[in-house]
Amino acid sequence: MGFFTSRLDDVVGWARQYSIFQYPFVTACCGMEYMATACAHYDVDRFGAGLPRFSPRQADVLFVVGTISQKIAPVLVNVYQQMCAPKWVVAFGVCTCTGGFYDNYATVRGIDHVIPVDVYIPGCPPRPETVLQGLMMLQEKIRKQRQEV
Repeated sequence: MGFFTSRLDDVVGWARQYSIFQYPFVTACCGMEYMATACAHYDVDRFGAGLPRFSPRQADVLFVVGTISQKIAPVLVNVYQQMCAPKWVVAFGVCTCTGGFYDNYATVRGIDHVIPVDVYIPGCPPRPETVLQGLMMLQEKIRKQRQEV
């Protein structure tokens, strides 16, 4: 019985890693690089992440792209709470990861202060190859985690 359940867990993890429905939360200039990565040249469809969703309720990966201010942080938390489980978060760009060069009271110093983050993609803006590497890291994390069936 244990053998059967562990194999089912592997199959569900494998399927989930190739069916990523992302919701882009874009606030700043990294959005241009996000759109460049999503174009046909880099072919994110091969990772199963080619279809962005237009509602957080239909998405399982939240791509936070750009600077998050203290004023927009409650909106981000609200979007995160609307997503169904299982859900993952990707911090896209140095401003999202650490606040970047904005050293002031109005900027959140990393979105992990307001929501949990699964993958950090550094760069200002991150190169498309770095984004693809982050996407592969997220796939590996999804595949290896215990799956709720």
